[in-house]
Amino acid sequence: MHPRPSPIAASLYTLRDMNVDVIVMHGPNGCCFRTARLLESDGVRVLTTAMAENDFILGASQKLEETLIKAYDMFEPNLMGVVGTCASMIIGEDLKEAIANADLPCTVIPVESHGGSGEGDNTVGAIMVLESAVECDVIPQNEANRQIQMLEKATDVEKTRGMAQGKYIKPNFGDSKEKVAKIVVNYINDGKKVAFVHNAKKETSYLFADIINFDYNDINKDNKPIIVANLDENIGLPRIKSHAKNITKELPMDIDCITGGLDEYPVTANVAADYLKDKDLDLIVVFGVPHAFPIEDFDVESVAITDGPRLVEPLRDLGYTHVVAELDAHSKTLGTEEIVFSDFGGMIRAAIEWLE
Repeated sequence: MHPRPSPIAASLYTLRDMNVDVIVMHGPNGCCFRTARLLESDGVRVLTTAMAENDFILGASQKLEETLIKAYDMFEPNLMGVVGTCASMIIGEDLKEAIANADLPCTVIPVESHGGSGEGDNTVGAIMVLESAVECDVIPQNEANRQIQMLEKATDVEKTRGMAQGKYIKPNFGDSKEKVAKIVVNYINDGKKVAFVHNAKKETSYLFADIINFDYNDINKDNKPIIVANLDENIGLPRIKSHAKNITKELPMDIDCITGGLDEYPVTANVAADYLKDKDLDLIVVFGVPHAFPIEDFDVESVAITDGPRLVEPLRDLGYTHVVAELDAHSKTLGTEEIVFSDFGGMIRAAIEWLE
């Protein structure tokens, strides 16, 4: 009942993760405007065929061919993507025919996504990219199968535990970050057992990793928190692997358990839960995609940090004691290769200074 990310946006982000150089959107110039502009910060050139009213009636295949040729002449890419939109897909534009007619000396991945693909589930757009990339010999079938499985599980998590449950959820910015950060630091200082669960999604991990970007020796050198994280450097598309490598190299604390890759967040939360179930914990702090973590299986005080204001209430319903929201995780992390400041991470460091 409330706005959700679209399959078109998911297609754009997935093409980005394949390190495409240029994406051509076949549709009106305002379609997915914000996502397209954000991807420019990640080094991807996003162009549009700028379909207009007459094109919705007469078709715009010629416009697409011309835009493809112009895009190649401007940027000379090795890998391109062409993404459909509601306008072009509803009238039945043939992306593959236009690509064949343009006859460019590079690989072009066609993606026939639109806002209603798969009843509007955003993950359907990503799946379309993966299937098309296999046809274009960009990725192997086994990698596509693995990612499709993860995307289907991600959809299930959102529909059963997240903000796609079919009801309207009012945005909520959660509890005071200052208050909750003091609780976390005091637990460590008092010698209690604390676990941090990094279960973040792709590039947003650059922001969420800042939550564990502190030295426990500055709090209680005899009480290192348990750190579990989905930061496997060997899983995922090239860009995703590099994110995990960059973050692991920068973190000041050793990770006790690697739960999987950054694109496996729907299942790595359960791996984390299995690892922690016998640790006799006093506090669990889960961040990134905390609604995937089965917090209801733990009888301890808990903190969830999410990037979705509409996830605050669902997280409370799942059983989290405290819930806080970080804002603009995607826009803050696009184009970076190092951990970026998070409000909650900053509050933890400030709470450590107050102890001193």
